[in-house]
Amino acid sequence: MRIAVDIGGTFTDLVAVDDDGQVYRSKSLTTPDDLARGIEDCLSHAKIDVAGAGFFVHGSTVTINAVLERKGAKTGLITTKGFRDVYEIGRGNRPEGYSLFFKRPLPLVPRDLRLEVDERLYATGEVLTRLDEQSAAATIAALKAADVKSIAVCLLHSYANPIHEKRMGELLREQFPQAYVSLSHEILREFREYERTSTTALNSYVGPLASRYLLSLEKMLSDGGFRGTFRVMQSNGGVMSAEIAKKMPVTMMESGPVAGVIAAACLGESLDCRQIISFDMGGTTAKSSLIKDFHPEVTSSYYVGGYVTGHPMMLPVVDIVEVGNGGGSIAWIDPAGGLKIGPQSAGAAPGPACYGKGGSEPTVTDANLIVGRIDPEYFLGSGIRLQRDKAAAAITNKIAWPLGMSLEEAALGILTIANFNMSLSVRAVSVEKGYDPRDCALVPSGGGGALHAMAIARELSVRRVIIPPMPAHFSAFGMLLADLKHDYVRTYVRELAETSGAEIAEAFAVLEESATETLAEEGSKPEQIALRRFLDMRYRGQEYTLPVPVVEDLRAVTDFGAIRARFDELHQAHYGHSAPKEPVMMVNLRLSALGKSESRLPLISSCQESDRGQRGKRAVIFDVHPVETPIFLRSGFKSGDQLDGPAVIEDIGATILLYPGDNLHVNESGHLVIELVSS
Repeated sequence: MRIAVDIGGTFTDLVAVDDDGQVYRSKSLTTPDDLARGIEDCLSHAKIDVAGAGFFVHGSTVTINAVLERKGAKTGLITTKGFRDVYEIGRGNRPEGYSLFFKRPLPLVPRDLRLEVDERLYATGEVLTRLDEQSAAATIAALKAADVKSIAVCLLHSYANPIHEKRMGELLREQFPQAYVSLSHEILREFREYERTSTTALNSYVGPLASRYLLSLEKMLSDGGFRGTFRVMQSNGGVMSAEIAKKMPVTMMESGPVAGVIAAACLGESLDCRQIISFDMGGTTAKSSLIKDFHPEVTSSYYVGGYVTGHPMMLPVVDIVEVGNGGGSIAWIDPAGGLKIGPQSAGAAPGPACYGKGGSEPTVTDANLIVGRIDPEYFLGSGIRLQRDKAAAAITNKIAWPLGMSLEEAALGILTIANFNMSLSVRAVSVEKGYDPRDCALVPSGGGGALHAMAIARELSVRRVIIPPMPAHFSAFGMLLADLKHDYVRTYVRELAETSGAEIAEAFAVLEESATETLAEEGSKPEQIALRRFLDMRYRGQEYTLPVPVVEDLRAVTDFGAIRARFDELHQAHYGHSAPKEPVMMVNLRLSALGKSESRLPLISSCQESDRGQRGKRAVIFDVHPVETPIFLRSGFKSGDQLDGPAVIEDIGATILLYPGDNLHVNESGHLVIELVSS
């Protein structure tokens, strides 16, 4: 059996598949005080014994929450003499140019814990001043006296030559073995001192917490008799071993959300759908990502906590845009009398008012219940029975009465604003990046994705929505589809015209050797390993680069014309212009190493004859007036079926809403393909 568990802010999802192809799934409320308990609840609900499993993969928000809530370890930073304030000075940009209250990101390491050592390298990697081991020992002693739990080491230009950083690592292991240590050259070997320092500091800040968490999870599995392979989801869309995750926990920052994007990419490949927008709506947030030619968009310019006040992390991350609107997002009225939704969330405890667990604030879930879009008796497949009277009381007291509206008008207002807010994330990954959403298919997932997808698709004129199998558990399912993956980068600044293919191939060989060794240690066979090479390129005088794929045998390349033309095409596509006559520079070598999964699970839905046909009717408000709407079960649809809206289709953990006039047909894999009628 192969098991995947995704821990979100509100729910913990489990999907498991046995050797016979039987799929098990369960969903339980996340337990923030002890995340492992939520996993145990899921295993119990699905009646799964981990002792019989051979594979367990896990994604979690534990690291990103530690940063956002500033609950990481007390961390020290060791850097080159004269450069301790690089981490706080950061960049000179001002994301909110007209905000009178704009504040720079507050460093995770305070100034008194940012210490210096006497050493210096040239940008080429040559030694200018050798490491003074007496100053290094004094720095280590000072951090030890300050009782730090974790140390980040980021010396100037160590990406070019890590000789001094390696020695600092040895001294730390000798003189302060209790500390968790991150060396920047082991995290990434790319220039830009501020971003490199921030990434290394992030790794050390969450390192002790992530290590303890993974150890407790390993113990829980071991106590349950698990003797199989344990993997951890990464932000780049791949998985890694638990040992590497403990060493580089910064790669886990978006480990949960990206799994749904990977599943959507596999869905697109199976349907030959080349442009897909993945939309994942959970209990706390909604996330969108663009998938082009079966590959998710990946960025190395990621900010933990957002661009305005977040911490830069210069590692490959699946490009996800997130907004603070989910099923548990709280509706409130601002001082000017405007209705707002989120980003505050009722979370798993106490949860929306309709859960009946002490919540008194109106949420998006409460609004959906009031307008009849979800069944109080079938929420989470009857896992939770919702209380309409408590939802009505919360919306009436906090929204309807203050605004002079009826209960139903207030509920519709909450949903309208929530849908608009969530559509901004879809717009950010499509329109704002030069892609027309009308050329894309929307693939919703998460507990609320399919319920809100049609409204969001209308907002952006998306014509087709594809509901995948198990939408409420799609992120967990995506983890079972993910390959082992590691990304490597090395700064390599050269004029393209002044280098040779053999020289670049030799530089790549060092990265490739490291990649194949790591994948082999994680159990990949030589035939499973695939390497993808990229050159980060720019025109001379530009600041930022574009990654250009390299498919040629570099040792045989004598003319870079094809690679140069590829860069010009990418520049034209991204920025609307190119300069074919301008000199081009390489800045970084980038390698993406995959250990292909041996088993690919089919993305199909099966039909149960006993669930076919209409299950009843209920009044649903789509616009203004209630409409008697037929109810169906997702498990009752088979290939070739068609249905015209309005309709409500209920699945375990999710509800699919068809508006009047929408047309649904079921393709040969059992996916629900919905063609929207233009409004």
